[in-house]
Amino acid sequence: MKQIIAMGGGGFSMEPDNLLLDQYIINQSNASRPKVCFLPTASGDAEGYIERFYKAFRSLSSEPSHLSLFKPSTRDLEGFLLEKDIIYVGGGNTKSMLALWKEWGIDVILRKAWKSGTILAGLSAGSICWFEEGTTDSYGDGLETIKGLGLIAGSHSPHYDGEENRRPLYHSFIERGELKPGYAADDGAALHFIDGGLDQAVSSRPYASAYRVEKNDGVIREYKIATNYLGNPM
Repeated sequence: MKQIIAMGGGGFSMEPDNLLLDQYIINQSNASRPKVCFLPTASGDAEGYIERFYKAFRSLSSEPSHLSLFKPSTRDLEGFLLEKDIIYVGGGNTKSMLALWKEWGIDVILRKAWKSGTILAGLSAGSICWFEEGTTDSYGDGLETIKGLGLIAGSHSPHYDGEENRRPLYHSFIERGELKPGYAADDGAALHFIDGGLDQAVSSRPYASAYRVEKNDGVIREYKIATNYLGNPM
């Protein structure tokens, strides 16, 4: 299976005491202790961010590692990434991240990893990147559109309930034809895609949701996707 788990927000970096989404990602692997590689490129490989990743994933049943493009630990980036079970992309500046990935060939490697069955996951910049396009605050002042890797068709907006301008601007971009129809996710919600199609939406917060946003007959329509709260007892 080709799997992508795109979080609108949440995970260890936003909810250090609530690792439900991170545990969900780990649970999708067939490995008993999956090898999880963190790509902190969007944050400029911020050391504090990397430390929080290790603290969280060492507390879970996994073998954490990270790949820095500012201080690479290996020249064989492809070999390093392709032997992982899960690649987890952090938040930050989407535009700068994608530019660095292209320069280092990470974009090509991630596509190979996805096709070979490696689970791809992430939040914010790490969720926008998997789609054809999305909304970003990478330019520092307001939201703009940006092209992603195109592993998932359509567009994406993270932080749908976390920042007041996200929802209205996402609607307006789709209404004007500047973005294709797509998916939005609140902070604490995640979209799980299998083989390019949406399989389900899950959340680490009781009221976090995911949405399908389209333009029908000239009008923006927002459809709430049934979301499984991971805190419910099984």
